[in-house]
Amino acid sequence: MWRLYVTLLLASIPLINGREKRSIDLIAAHGLISQERLPHDTSPSGYHLLLQPFPNDGYFEGKVKINVTIQHKTHEIVLHAHPDLVILHCNITQLIPSDEELKQANLSDPLERDLGPVPVVIESAERVRNKPLYNIVLQSPIKSGALLEVYLQFTGKLFNDSSEGLFRSSYVDPMTKETKWFVSTHMRPNMARSVFPCYDEPAFKVPIIISVARHKKMIAVSNMPLESTVPHESLRDWYWDTFKKSPVMATFSIGIVVSEFSNITFNVTADKDFRLTIWARPDFINAIQNISAKVIDAIKVLEEFWQTPYPLPKLDIFALPNYQSTRPADSWGVLLFKESELGSRCSWQIIHELVYQWLGALATPFWWSDAHINNALVLYVAAHTSLKMHECDTFYNWPMTMLYSNYYEFSKRYPYGKSSAIKQDSSSSKTELIFRMLNYTLGETTFVHGMQRFMMDRQYKTFFGDDVWLSLTEQARFDEKLPQPITINEIAASWITKDRLPVVSVTRNYEDNTANLSQKVYLRERPHDVPDQEKFLWWIPIILVTQNHLDFRNSTPITWMKRERDIQLKDLPGKDYFIIVNPEEIGPFPVNYDEKNWNMLADFLCSENRQKIPVYTRAKLLHDAWNLAYAGELNFATALNMTLFLKNEREYLVWDPVFTFIDHIGRHIDSTSAHKKFQTYVKLLLTPLYKELGNETQEEEAEDKSHLRSSSKVFLCRAGYKPCIDEAQAAFKVWMESADPDEGNPVANQYICPVFKWGTMEEWEFGLERVIKFPSTRIPSERTYLLKTLAGCPNDARKIERLLNITILEKNGNFTDNDMYLIFSMLTGGANGYTNLFNFLRKHWDAIKVRFEEKPQLWNSLVTSATTVFKTQKGLDMVSELYVEKQSEFGTADFVVERALKNIKEETKWSNENLPVIETWLDNYMKVNGVNDTQKTLNFNKDNNSTNVF
Repeated sequence: MWRLYVTLLLASIPLINGREKRSIDLIAAHGLISQERLPHDTSPSGYHLLLQPFPNDGYFEGKVKINVTIQHKTHEIVLHAHPDLVILHCNITQLIPSDEELKQANLSDPLERDLGPVPVVIESAERVRNKPLYNIVLQSPIKSGALLEVYLQFTGKLFNDSSEGLFRSSYVDPMTKETKWFVSTHMRPNMARSVFPCYDEPAFKVPIIISVARHKKMIAVSNMPLESTVPHESLRDWYWDTFKKSPVMATFSIGIVVSEFSNITFNVTADKDFRLTIWARPDFINAIQNISAKVIDAIKVLEEFWQTPYPLPKLDIFALPNYQSTRPADSWGVLLFKESELGSRCSWQIIHELVYQWLGALATPFWWSDAHINNALVLYVAAHTSLKMHECDTFYNWPMTMLYSNYYEFSKRYPYGKSSAIKQDSSSSKTELIFRMLNYTLGETTFVHGMQRFMMDRQYKTFFGDDVWLSLTEQARFDEKLPQPITINEIAASWITKDRLPVVSVTRNYEDNTANLSQKVYLRERPHDVPDQEKFLWWIPIILVTQNHLDFRNSTPITWMKRERDIQLKDLPGKDYFIIVNPEEIGPFPVNYDEKNWNMLADFLCSENRQKIPVYTRAKLLHDAWNLAYAGELNFATALNMTLFLKNEREYLVWDPVFTFIDHIGRHIDSTSAHKKFQTYVKLLLTPLYKELGNETQEEEAEDKSHLRSSSKVFLCRAGYKPCIDEAQAAFKVWMESADPDEGNPVANQYICPVFKWGTMEEWEFGLERVIKFPSTRIPSERTYLLKTLAGCPNDARKIERLLNITILEKNGNFTDNDMYLIFSMLTGGANGYTNLFNFLRKHWDAIKVRFEEKPQLWNSLVTSATTVFKTQKGLDMVSELYVEKQSEFGTADFVVERALKNIKEETKWSNENLPVIETWLDNYMKVNGVNDTQKTLNFNKDNNSTNVF
C-alpha cells in the first residue's frame, strides 16, 4: 500500500526541479561504444550536402560531395548509410595526387598539387550485409595523400511517425484550416546516416556546406547564415538556398528546418553580428517571444563561464508542433523544442541545450565512450548557469533529488537491475555530482578556470574524458590547490568507476576532543553481503562545520580520506558542541555520527537557532538519519528524533524526503500493531503544514509551495485524514451520478486511491465496472491507472478477493494477462494486498494451478507477488508452511519461494530489531503530545519543546 502511495504520487506530480532525464541519449550512445569503427584508411575533409525534401509527398532527394583524404593506401572507401536510404548513383574523382605521385612528378610546390580532376574507376559499390555501411571498392588502390571527391545521389522517406533523422510533421492553420507541413532534422547521436551517406562518427569533424531546395512559400534554415539563393534548375517556384560554410563539426550537429513558420529576430550583442531568431507557427509565436531575454542572459553567463564567445554568428530556436522526440534536438545553431517546453515558465531545458553549443558541438567527444562525461558536464554547467541566473524557482532542490535517487540506487544489492536506462542516468548523474564536489573543494575560481583551460585547448577539436580531468589538475596545481603527485583523474576515478557510494561514520571521543572517521560501502538493501565490498575505497573530502563556528561558506576540506579506511580528526570543539561533516551535501555520501552528536543536532534543530543551519544541510541531516536507520546503521529512535523539528519546517527541500520515509517505514509496519500509531504520527506531522498552506493554489504561487501542498495532501489522504476523505468521496460521487460515467473520468487522480481505500464497497464496485466497460476510444493509460488503484489501494479484503475471483477464477474476458501481471504487482505494495493474495493462492491452489497450467510466467508472477514481500515472523511461518505443504507442486516457481524465504528471513530480522524501537518511540511521542491513538484526536502541547522522546 505505501509503495503505491509514492508510485501514484510521482505519477500525479510533475518533476520538481524541471530537469528531464536524457536516458535515450545515453542509452543510444552507450550502445554505440562497441560498434565497429569505420576503417582509418580514409577520412573526410569536407562535405557539400544538397537536400530537396518534398514534405507533401513524404520523401526527399539528395546529393553529397565528400572530399576524402587517403590516409593509408587502400582500394576501399567505407561510409555509413542507413538501410532505409536508397543510393542511386556514385562516382569518384581524384582532385589531388598522392604523395608518391607528387614525388615521382617532382612537384614540391603545394600550389602545383592540383593537376585537375582525374576519374577513379569503381569496381563495385554496395551495402554491407546486416550493417549500416556502404562499401565502395576501387579498381586500383589509391595511395596516401591523395584527395578524392566522392559524389553520391540518394533518396529516402520523410517519416512523420517519429522525429528522427530528416522527418516531417504538420499542423492546421487556424485561419485557413489548411494543413501545413514542415521538415526538420534530428541527427543525434547517429542518425545523419539515415539522411545521407557520410562518416557518421563524432571524431570526423570537418566543414560542411549545406544547400536546401524549397518552395517559394517556405523558408529554409540551417546551421549557418544564408549565403545565396538561386532558382531551381527544373522546378517552377522552387529555389536553392545555400548556406555559408560551417566551422568543423560532427555530422550529428547538422541542423535543417524548412517551414512556413513566423519568426522574430533579436540582436544579441551590440559589439558583434550575432542574431537570435525565434520561430513558431503564426498563432503561437507571440506566446514565446519573451524567451529571448532568457536565452540572451543564458548565453552571456555561458560566454563568461567558458571565456569563449558563442561560436556561430546566429542561433535559431524553433517551437515545433507535434514534435514527438522525448528530448529537444541540439543541432549547432539550430535548437528544436516542443511548444510546451518553450511555453514553460522555467527555461532549464533551453539552458541545457545552449550548453551543448559549446560542449558537444564546439568541443566534441572523440567516441561514444566519452558521451557519459560530456552529458554529466553539460548537466552540471546547465545547473551552474540556472543558479547564476536565479532561473526557475523550482531549481532550488538541485542537486538533492538527484542525490536521493543515487543513494537509493547505488545502495541496492544489485544496482540498476537489468535496466540500461537507469544505469546510464545514474552513472551520469553521479559524475555530475563529482563535478559539483570538485567545484566546492577546489574552489569555484579554480574549477571554472580549469574548464576554461579545457575549452581553450579543445575548441573546434575532439576530446577524451581524461582531457577534462587533466585540465582541472593543471589548473589546481597552478593555483596550489592540489599537491603533487595527486591528480583529479585519480580522485574522480575512485567515484565514477564504482557502482557504489561510501558512507562515512564519525565516532567522537568527547574526552580528548578527537574523532575517528571510517569509510565503507553504503548498503541500504538487505542482506549486506555484497562481494568484495571491503576492497572499495574512495577519495573523500572532509569538510567540517562545528556548532561554535557555524560557517557554511568555507568548503575547503580540512583533510582528505585518500582511499584510507580510517583517519582521525583532532582539536574538535568540546563535548557540548555538535559537528557536521560534509555540510551542504558537498560530496555524494551520507554521514553517520555517534548517538550523542545526533541528539545534539536534533536539539539544535528544534530550537530557534535551527535557521543557522542552511536548508541543504537540514535536508541532508534528516535524509542521512532515516536512510542509515533503514540500513541498520542507526537506532530508529535517534532517526525519529531527527524528525521533530519538522513541526516548524516549511521548506519543501527538507520535506521532500519525508514522503519517501513514510513509504518505506509504512511498508514495514503495515501488518503490525504500530501501523495505526504511525498513521497518526503522519497526520500529526502533516496536518498543521497542510492547514497553513491552505487547500487551494494561490495566484503566482511558488512551485515549491504548490508541490508541498500536493504531497502533504496525498499522504494525508492515504493516512485517513477525514477532511481529505470527505473531499475525495464528494468528488467521486459526481462521477457516480453522471449520466454517462464511461465517457470520461471527472475525478482528480489524487482522490481515487483514498476512495478505494477508505470508501464503500459500492464505490469500489463502481470503479471495477468502469474498468470492465472502459471504451476503446479513450486513452488506455486512464484504464491502467484505475486498475492500479483498484488493486493496490483497498484495505478491505473483500475488494481484493473480488478482483482476484473475477480475473483468475471467473476468467473475465475484459482482463488480459498484462492486467493480471499489473494486479499481482500492485498487491505487493502493502500487507493487505500481498497477505490476501497469499491466502487466495493457498485457498484456491488447485484451481489456480489448472488456470495457469499453460501460462508458467503468470504462475511465477503470482507466486512471486504472494510470497516474497512478507517482513515479519508470522509471514515467514506462513510461507514456510506453504512451501513444506506444496513443495513438489511449485514447478517452475520453486526457486521463487526458496529465494523468498531467504529474503523474508532478512526482513524478519530487521523487523525484530527495529519495530519494537519504532513502536515504543511512537507510544512515548503520543503520550508526551497528548494524543489519544484510539480516538485519533490530535491535542498539540504547544508549550512542550522537548526534542528527544527518550
